[in-house]
Amino acid sequence: MLLAIDTATGTVGAALHDGSQVRGEVVHEDSRRHGELLAPAIEGALDQAGVPVTDVIAVVCGVGPGPFTGLRVGVVTALTLAHSLGLPEPQGVCSLDAVAHQVVGAHEGEILVATDARRREVYWAHYLIGSGGARRLAGPGVAAAADLPGRLRELPVAGRGASLYPEALTGRVLAGATDARPAALAELAVRLRAGDHPDAGSGLLPPEPLYLRRPDAVESAR
Repeated sequence: MLLAIDTATGTVGAALHDGSQVRGEVVHEDSRRHGELLAPAIEGALDQAGVPVTDVIAVVCGVGPGPFTGLRVGVVTALTLAHSLGLPEPQGVCSLDAVAHQVVGAHEGEILVATDARRREVYWAHYLIGSGGARRLAGPGVAAAADLPGRLRELPVAGRGASLYPEALTGRVLAGATDARPAALAELAVRLRAGDHPDAGSGLLPPEPLYLRRPDAVESAR
């Protein structure tokens, strides 16, 4: 039983996967209450799956890129849970990869994933979608949507950036992939752990926040 949590995009949530299918998922759409919503989401996903937390044998977490505070909440929660249950260290998955994974089966070809990075910027990555999964071609990076290369801005786009900057991201909006869903992250993690993915050799990451710029908060001068 694998527990997946993600707090990197516009949602906060958790999912349980038994190795064959998702057994439970709870998602809250709130990008500013990670600390309040994540623990109840984990409890809710366990309740849906009908299993106690002691049945969890692995923990994975989305490591971003995403806002500084939200990422810390997810990663620290994953580390704490794994330690308290006596499990191996959690494994990380790029949250943009989870967004791309959500369009596998519904779209084939190149896409752009663009999520909200605030400061009028997006976190972005370029993928090739095929029957075997989503293979990352470039990124992740952070930039103003209008500053991305023209070819990327014209690709079909997944992620919240499509609705935030439609004047810059002019490609077709891919439905059902606004934010990284914990269920998609769980499915992707199971495939990566099994080696059944085009990026299986490099897809799993250490449980460390993937920051692409310095945090907004800085130490004040003495």
